[in-house]
Amino acid sequence: MTGGDIAGLIAAGIFAVLVGLLAVPLVKLGRVFDETSDAIKGLSDNITPLLEEATTTISETNKQLARVDSITSSVEETTGNVSALVALFAATVGGPLIKLAGFSAGVRAAVLGLRPDRKRRASKN
Repeated sequence: MTGGDIAGLIAAGIFAVLVGLLAVPLVKLGRVFDETSDAIKGLSDNITPLLEEATTTISETNKQLARVDSITSSVEETTGNVSALVALFAATVGGPLIKLAGFSAGVRAAVLGLRPDRKRRASKN
């Protein structure tokens, strides 16, 4: 064996040790990639039912909002009908009631004016 062969063997040994030292982090990195892959697979398996449930919830919410919109429209229509009814009642009954109240006040004033004791009391004040 010559000196060049020994130097080649030493270099090959150092290279083997260096490859051995670099293999440990590469194996650990491979495990990290495996764990990441498993986590992504588990997430994708769990997200499908979650998305289906969210879709169902949104669909039911839209149905309830349509019902609320229908109820709101009915309440609005009822409010308009009640308002029209009150206006009609006021126009129909209110006018004659005001005239009746005015007439009764006039009759009362006339009757009180005819009483003799009221005239004396009125003149004292």
